[in-house]
Amino acid sequence: MEQNELYPIFLKVSQLNVLIVGGGKVACEKLSFLLKSSPNANVLVVSIDFDEDVLELTNKFNVSVSKARYNKLALKNKQLVIAATNNEQVNKQIYEDAKAENILINVADTPQLCDFYLGGIVTKGNVKIAISTNGKSPTLAKRLRQFFEEVIPENINDLVENLNQFRKSIKGDFANKVETLNELTKTILPK
Repeated sequence: MEQNELYPIFLKVSQLNVLIVGGGKVACEKLSFLLKSSPNANVLVVSIDFDEDVLELTNKFNVSVSKARYNKLALKNKQLVIAATNNEQVNKQIYEDAKAENILINVADTPQLCDFYLGGIVTKGNVKIAISTNGKSPTLAKRLRQFFEEVIPENINDLVENLNQFRKSIKGDFANKVETLNELTKTILPK
């Protein structure tokens, strides 16, 4: 059985410089996904043309726009790149340029040219769950996201805040704190 070997991380994209190349539907989907999860993301979108939906997002959020053809100078000071043009050769060039600069890259709909995938995300206050199908089925990730959005209670954030306050009040070393919190939280989810 094949195993998903991706390592999930949560990036503070408001503290990173993100580049999205493309201004069409796919770029809009990637930008929308990023901003839904991180409304303060620091993003530059580069394209010669922009769909209305992309421009609407860039105006609603603090997203920079450059109406230009892709040039590798756009990679300067970027830590994360999403190539979402409708030109396979341009996307491949962006990939090669990003790799040469050791910048993490995602080429839309091209798993073999991705250092990372944008999976399904469920957010309820401070609780965030990322879902990956290893790039095999974005539709299943979407369905799992919808399921978790329904089953996680809206007041989960209250529980997180209360546990955070309790955690700060526990005396003892790290192992003692972990044991106390494990005991307290083991009844939260039904078996």
